[in-house]
Amino acid sequence: MRSAVVVFPASNCDRDMMVALEKITGRPPLKVWHGDASFPEVDLIALPGGFSFGDYLRAGAMAARSPVMREVIERAKKGVAVMGICNGFQVLTEAGLLPGALMRNAALKFVCRDVHLKVEGSQSAFTNRYAQGQVIRIPIAHHDGNYFADADTLDRLENEGRVVFRYCDEAGNATAEANPNGSQRNIAGILNERGNVLGLMPHPERLIEPTLGGADGRMFFESLMEALH
Repeated sequence: MRSAVVVFPASNCDRDMMVALEKITGRPPLKVWHGDASFPEVDLIALPGGFSFGDYLRAGAMAARSPVMREVIERAKKGVAVMGICNGFQVLTEAGLLPGALMRNAALKFVCRDVHLKVEGSQSAFTNRYAQGQVIRIPIAHHDGNYFADADTLDRLENEGRVVFRYCDEAGNATAEANPNGSQRNIAGILNERGNVLGLMPHPERLIEPTLGGADGRMFFESLMEALH
């Protein structure tokens, strides 16, 4: 599986993403600078976490207008797998590849801790190694992770099975107490209509082996390996 990691000014999780992809795919990913208008063909494009352009204007707003994003959008339209983690999720919504927006956390504070997620959809390229309804533990680190969309959009995401990860407690219950940022319906990760673009606020790349404190994120990347090899 050939992969690429797009780097924006103030990306800070690009190395974590590159390490995870190389460890699991056996191939070092291509590192693509935001100013590059083109890059070689790959099977997966990853937009990493961080604070692209210092979150100036809105988180992800300036990065979404970088030259490289025109190419990312075109490839996504052709079916290439694209994932945005944390700030990458924000970039995907700002670029129009995913619906909704990521607003300031409800408590107006940066949140950095592990959370539990329920795998709501196990049939996608990003989740096929997980079991439907499985509860996993993944870290979060964000200030603008409060997912918002209008009621019609939320209903459509639910009805089309495009909510793939949801914040929950250890028992899998999507409670208000388990919601770290105020996201509507405890949404943590969604897909586009075609199923090849994923936005996810938590960081699976930070938990891929026991030495890191857990390996619940490993199957996320193994799912991609299985789907895109």
